[in-house]
Amino acid sequence: MIRKYTMNTLFKKIGFLVLMMGVLGLVSQCVLGVSYSQRLGSEDPVTYVDPMIGTSVQGHTYPGATVPFGMVQLSPDNGRSGPDWCSGYYYRDSVIAGFSHTHLSGTNFGELYDILFMPSVGVVSFDADVIDFPRRDLRSHFSHQNEEASPGYYRVLLTDYNVNVELTATQRCGVHRYTFPRSDNSVVLIDLGFSINSDQPTETRMNVDNDSVVSGYRFSTGYANDQKVFFVAKFSKPFKKFALGVGRTLGIGNRSLTGRNVKGVFKYSTSPGDPLIIKVGLSFVSNEGALKNLDREVPKWDFDAIREAAKVRWSKELSKIKIETLDLVAKRIFYTALYHTMLAPVIDSDIDGNYRGADGTIHIAREYTHYSTFSLWDTYRAEHPLLTILQKDKVGDMIQSLLAFCREAGTLPSWPLFGNEIHGASENYTAPVIADAYLKGIRSFNIEEAYAMLKQKATRSESDLDLYIKNGFIPADKEIESVSKTLDFAFDDWCIAQLAKVLGNVDDYSEFLKRAGYYKNIYDRGSGFMRPKLSDGSWKDPFDPRFSASRNDDYTSATAWQYTWFVPHDIRGLIGLMGGQERFVEKLDELFDQEPTITGDNPSPEITGLLGLYAHGTAPCHHIAYLYDYAGMPWKTQSRIRNILDSLYQDTPEGLCGNDDCGQLSAWYVFSAIGFYPVNPVEGAYIIGSPYFENVLIETGGGKPFTVTAKNVSNTSKYIQSATLNGNQLNRLYVTHNEILQGATVVFEMGEDPNMTWGVSEVAIPPPEMR
Repeated sequence: MIRKYTMNTLFKKIGFLVLMMGVLGLVSQCVLGVSYSQRLGSEDPVTYVDPMIGTSVQGHTYPGATVPFGMVQLSPDNGRSGPDWCSGYYYRDSVIAGFSHTHLSGTNFGELYDILFMPSVGVVSFDADVIDFPRRDLRSHFSHQNEEASPGYYRVLLTDYNVNVELTATQRCGVHRYTFPRSDNSVVLIDLGFSINSDQPTETRMNVDNDSVVSGYRFSTGYANDQKVFFVAKFSKPFKKFALGVGRTLGIGNRSLTGRNVKGVFKYSTSPGDPLIIKVGLSFVSNEGALKNLDREVPKWDFDAIREAAKVRWSKELSKIKIETLDLVAKRIFYTALYHTMLAPVIDSDIDGNYRGADGTIHIAREYTHYSTFSLWDTYRAEHPLLTILQKDKVGDMIQSLLAFCREAGTLPSWPLFGNEIHGASENYTAPVIADAYLKGIRSFNIEEAYAMLKQKATRSESDLDLYIKNGFIPADKEIESVSKTLDFAFDDWCIAQLAKVLGNVDDYSEFLKRAGYYKNIYDRGSGFMRPKLSDGSWKDPFDPRFSASRNDDYTSATAWQYTWFVPHDIRGLIGLMGGQERFVEKLDELFDQEPTITGDNPSPEITGLLGLYAHGTAPCHHIAYLYDYAGMPWKTQSRIRNILDSLYQDTPEGLCGNDDCGQLSAWYVFSAIGFYPVNPVEGAYIIGSPYFENVLIETGGGKPFTVTAKNVSNTSKYIQSATLNGNQLNRLYVTHNEILQGATVVFEMGEDPNMTWGVSEVAIPPPEMR
């Protein structure tokens, strides 16, 4: 309700005048006398993060408790299998089966869900020596009205039992707090056999060490062929009775049991004012490691203090970027996206440095922290470049982890998950990650060893790689995904060439640079697409650039319309192939403006977020909107980027248009909302788009922040009129990594109409010497 006052009423009492003067003085101090960096620093970005964003439809994120890059992801599972439950939780579901300690964020496959706990009341009877476990398990309905999630914390009311569940986490431990109703038959279930989607237990074990400590392990198979998780759980109160069993028959008195799907139930008498706390330490090495992690990270029983510590950790990391805007929706989207970029990779070494290697044996990470969960095909594009700005200390450790995998398994990984290779691609997705880090000055790893590993992977004898080297492309009659693989190999080779150049390996530089040009061999000038070619050099027919198949296709998670643009290392060359800048822009416009129709009976489910045939849900598209910059029409990049930001990201559970892919989709938003993006993630330049916020401040760790100001920016005022860098005119369409790290100030003047003269010269885009 808006209250209206007359002037007589307003000035009736002198006290009101005094009050108004005080308020105006305070506003003056805040707005005029305080820098925007000080104003930004006064807010805690944690309050704007909503972990529910992306938990519905396509995002495949989880809402549970974790800390930045933490080993533990303690989150609810609905207990159903299917594409919607890749993260274990789907917002449109209404049932919870329990709370497990490991999850993947934003992937298109279901894996993990280790060590599930579930409280209940009145369902399990301890009246006999043998307990028949309920066929419906202990699932409970829940309502989103009684559910909340924030960084490091999750809460839900299990309505079938009237049990309030709260979860929080440290790096290697999960902490539960259950508030039961008054009952003499409250139960906590530990189900080591719980599995959904591809994950299946192979061997589990549970030990009741005493009346308040339970330990064991869960070995499983799936995408990760041989995964091992050990746990130790400590209860804040002794349980009165317990029973262990395999399957649905549990025996009272069993203190240790091994089997494929062991579960245990632990009985309590409870009252509402006396919650039960359970601390669970994890390790991928041993029970001893799990206990050490638990005792070191969670020595006390103060749930609220642990929750607050998790919040503080998130606040520290999220505060590395501060934004100023009156658009609270955009603020929630931005900070949730930034949050998502720190859910992977994750720590997988114990507090003493031990970790389980790719050879199945135990190793120790000396003087670094070992990481796992690298969705490299996705994350090398924007996620890892963002980490080189915000997490430089962690990037070196991540690369050391990739090198350790190679020493243990004999080759660099494509998708490592807790000592397992789950993708097995021959493409060299570690090349852009390693080259990007080294060329940006991150040197806390052995570059000679890394280069030798990259070269070994790029020259080893393997069918598709042999075909690529022999033919200059991969024939479609010999290998699936031949077009995508050829383009990916070419970019990987360019990345290796850049390292060879820096290291003085002249012959290697020439060879890999030559191979980087093989993309030209599959460009069909007649159709204007990167097209599958057969062994005899002829084009594969029939050819439909809209066609997609989820299996045995010529393109990975895309069509010809989407993958044709993937030549980030030689966009000038691609423009030349397509007939020059004018034709290049016409085809870009055609991509975005045509009907969003994909042909084929079973197209790839990752082709989502369609604007025309631009598919924002699949990672190979993420640089495309920025390509207008290279063709002398940056105002079109500005318009397209704004459309993607506004239409394909929302502050709702449906707020992600596709798989978040361990943070890649979110990293695109973070970069693009700031105002630039790493089109070629290895060249050290970030291509300017359309800044979204009035002010952005990035703490890079160098002592001086990098700031971006967009004057007059709004939903309609999205076009750059002019720009300055440190007070000097900026007419180029990029900023460099060094400029960001050294601390600089970029100021954009924004307007509602395109400025068709700013940034249109040939020298406005990154020069060849940067490549």
